[in-house]
Amino acid sequence: MNRRTTINDVALAAGVSVATVSKAINGRYGVSPETLARVMSVVAELGYESSLVATSMRRRSTHVIGVLVAEFEPFALQLLRGVSDALDNTDYDVLAYAGSVSAGEHAGWERRSLSKLGGTLIDGAILVTPTSTATHASVPTVAVDPHVGGHEAATVSVANVDGARAATAHLLSLGHRRVAHLRGRTDLESAREREQGYRDALDAAGIPFDPSLVAEGGYRTADSTEGAHAILDLHDTPTAVFAANDLSAIEMIRVATERGLRVPADLSVVGFDDILDAASHTPQLTTVRQPLPEMGTAAVRMLLDILHGDDPDPVRMPTTLIVRESTAPPRR
Repeated sequence: MNRRTTINDVALAAGVSVATVSKAINGRYGVSPETLARVMSVVAELGYESSLVATSMRRRSTHVIGVLVAEFEPFALQLLRGVSDALDNTDYDVLAYAGSVSAGEHAGWERRSLSKLGGTLIDGAILVTPTSTATHASVPTVAVDPHVGGHEAATVSVANVDGARAATAHLLSLGHRRVAHLRGRTDLESAREREQGYRDALDAAGIPFDPSLVAEGGYRTADSTEGAHAILDLHDTPTAVFAANDLSAIEMIRVATERGLRVPADLSVVGFDDILDAASHTPQLTTVRQPLPEMGTAAVRMLLDILHGDDPDPVRMPTTLIVRESTAPPRR
């Protein structure tokens, strides 16, 4: 007879302690992104979810909040920190779960994840950048940075247009006139809003929009490489780039450096998000900060309100331009 997988089995297979597995499963702070990804991969491989589900079925309420993400990347990990902090001193634990997403297969990951966890393992879910609304979910949900525009009440987002406008206006104020945009995924509402902010800033400065200065970035490092090269391959090379997120901005800097350009002497670069790598990068990245831990905290509070029968209003948080070392006046 096959025995049920235990937390000790997961710890042994992942090469970590039982305490680390517990932290990873419950979204507690103190687990590196690499360890978190390894532990959750082993959890899925060994079928440890089924053990957790069997336990939860013996109770009417699990007192577990699920945080469902397409993948464990810097944006999601900083949100998780806020979620974990918000659930301190409550009766709820948090389960971080990454849907099976490979390049080009984003659509529908949240529905697949909710079908596995909803109603058995978790009481409610926070969906990070969902590709669609969860109108038929078996548990209450809150969407953080939703892909699709809409007016659903249970959403947490930021002022993307304002932030992108500030980023582009900063570059224009330094004297740049050919400012390129390395945009995010076109199916993500935040990416569309950030491009709109970029266009608004150009319009306010009396600079005509040039579609040749916009390249696909995709929000992921690997997806940004081609777009970064396309920008630098232009006959009249831009002197500045506003990238739709920090990962794309950092890749833009890497490609520029590889091609012999100096940042910011030859090319200024601005990102968006203010992930931890932005401040530690060389040069330190000028970026638009969205309050990621606070967004996680707001999502928890909203979800707990729903679980207690309330009807919350959507939350939209402000952004802040953080000027660091990657921007300077143009040399030409």
